[in-house]
Amino acid sequence: MAFSYQTAFDARTDLKKYNENSLALFALQLRFQIEDIDTVAASSLTGGRGDKKCDLIYVDKEAGYIIVIQAYMAQVPTNKQTAPSNKASDLNTAAAWLFNSSLEELPEGIRSAAGEVRSSLEANQIRFVQFWYVHNLPESKNVKDELQIVEQTVNNVLQTQFKNSEVENVSTLELGQKTLDEWYRALEAPILVTDKLNIPISGGYKISGNDWESFVTAIPITWLYEVFQNYSDNLFSANVRGYLGSRKSDNNINNGIKSTAKDEPNNFWAFNNGITALVSEFNFKDAEANQSQEERSADTLEISGISIVNGAQTTGALGSLDTSPDGTGYVQARFVKCNNISTIRKIIEYNNRQNVVEASDFRSNDSIQRRLRQEFDNIPDTTYYGGRRGGPEDVIRRPPNLLSSDTVAQALAAFHQDPVIAYNNKSDIWRVDTIYSKYFTEQTSARHIVFVYSLLRSVEAKKLQLLNKSKAGPLSKEESQQLDFLQRRGAHFLLSSAIANCLETFLDKPVPNAFRVYFGKQVSPEQAENFWEPIVEVTIPFCKQLLPAVKKSLNSNDDAKEAISDFKAVVESIKNYHGERFQAFANCVNIRS
Repeated sequence: MAFSYQTAFDARTDLKKYNENSLALFALQLRFQIEDIDTVAASSLTGGRGDKKCDLIYVDKEAGYIIVIQAYMAQVPTNKQTAPSNKASDLNTAAAWLFNSSLEELPEGIRSAAGEVRSSLEANQIRFVQFWYVHNLPESKNVKDELQIVEQTVNNVLQTQFKNSEVENVSTLELGQKTLDEWYRALEAPILVTDKLNIPISGGYKISGNDWESFVTAIPITWLYEVFQNYSDNLFSANVRGYLGSRKSDNNINNGIKSTAKDEPNNFWAFNNGITALVSEFNFKDAEANQSQEERSADTLEISGISIVNGAQTTGALGSLDTSPDGTGYVQARFVKCNNISTIRKIIEYNNRQNVVEASDFRSNDSIQRRLRQEFDNIPDTTYYGGRRGGPEDVIRRPPNLLSSDTVAQALAAFHQDPVIAYNNKSDIWRVDTIYSKYFTEQTSARHIVFVYSLLRSVEAKKLQLLNKSKAGPLSKEESQQLDFLQRRGAHFLLSSAIANCLETFLDKPVPNAFRVYFGKQVSPEQAENFWEPIVEVTIPFCKQLLPAVKKSLNSNDDAKEAISDFKAVVESIKNYHGERFQAFANCVNIRS
């Protein structure tokens, strides 16, 4: 059987450098529609032989997710029927080390990640914990059974070690050929649930446009409960995000939805905005008109296929009730049929405009981002959307030389001496006016963005080089120290800040305004990364000066500033030993007047 995801994955030459972890990163990108997977990889990949069965640990405090991945790739998938189940059971080991062991006992490869995981749980920043087994073979019952044990283990550990955390869901996933293909097709084709379904209704009306038709009605909340029980997240295949869960607090919207369904079902229609769903076909069946009111059966809306594009929180909240709500509640619903893929994309986009899909969306049309997009048109080998997301097509087929809006913002923050914000608050860079205006000003140019972005990329490349070398054989003592540092959470942003702080030392002259620094009018990000590489090589041996700021993840501005100051002092002390290298770098740098 041919799988569509395999063709897309094979075409992702940008992932090949991650070797056996490439499929895990591909899966993570499909699930969360991550635009820049390289920066995620720099933070999330663990350390080779010392990973304690955790190949990747992804922490997204803004979305409330922890994802722990064990990866396996068969070299010749056709020769094997299923993935080895012992790899799935290894996730039990991962859970034990990640949540239970003393941090001092943990190998360097996952110590920093474990610290961030625990601090995030203790700070109630996590709602979902998932353990994934990603492989390129068919799914199997043996693996599923092993993962159920892992799920029980993780639940028990969290209930014991993190009693006050607000984790709402612990789950395990086997991501083999079938599931990966479903995720891929969910980005390609919006409707995954293709069954025929009947909905009891009381009338409704049709409305249509040039290339779409819709039926508008009210549907029982009991029907939504049942359909979520049957199809779960597949109901949201066309939605930009699935159900986000609920917490027992007065200001949590989803908890409010559940309370209304249980306590005031008669008012649900009035209190809730309703849902919009894409369908392949709909057919309204009127009850017999000649029947008496007492005898009359309900009208029926028959639909083929469904994907809820707006109302995932309503559907998920109802579907996650302990028991089915009573039959008195209704919710507004629009069922839209459309065959024009361009119109479908707009339906999905505009039906989610009231939600914060990405913080950067709010800035994409301001004058600065419009100007930057125009400036990038003159820089070779770059794609910059300026706050806009490229959409599903760019997630599964990443444009070459894409400068992700989030990574650009993080690189600017790190370069301009805010590494803590770069690592912990990337959405705030776009959302908070005072932070946004620090980095995106009239002085910010596309050429300067290339300058700062390529520094971050060069640091990330150094980590990957050391990581791959460690898997091939033992590192030298100095290389081991460097890899230990780079595996700390936030380390690549801190090192970028520290190197940027030494710019006057490299150039041997004052730099009164760092926003005016650039490499050249026609320098691509790839060329710029090559210019930074010798500087990274010279300075990374002094990373031990930065270690205090990332020992417990990068979360203190004062610690970061003190560490950067110590780093700069050491770099200045070796200036005379690397005069030629610094001069070669300085010859590539321009300062705009």
